Amino acid sequence: MQRQPSRLELLQGTLELIILRTLLAGPAHGHAIAKHIQRTSEDLLQVETGSLYPALHRLEAKGWVAASWEKSDKGKRARCYRLTALGRRQLAAEHSKWEAFSRAMGLILKPAAQEEGR
Repeated sequence: MQRQPSRLELLQGTLELIILRTLLAGPAHGHAIAKHIQRTSEDLLQVETGSLYPALHRLEAKGWVAASWEKSDKGKRARCYRLTALGRRQLAAEHSKWEAFSRAMGLILKPAAQEEGR
């Protein structure tokens, strides 16, 4: 009997899309981004810091997010990330690609009428 995984593994390349979507709601620091992803996915996705911060740095290097040092709610300095105009355009493009991929996977995984009779 196969055990159900407690969390899903992220497909390569989806983390950046998830981060961009998270930042659409407004600027956030890394810990808040990770918590939002975990909460929104109903605990199915948990982004570790070893994956999150390199992804944020890649997004910043591409110009899709901008970062600045600000004080957190707890009074500590934290790097706050916000979506740029370029990032918004990229999010729209990536969202369209993901919708097409998701539709294709749904078609492949859904049994065709002729396969049901086999």
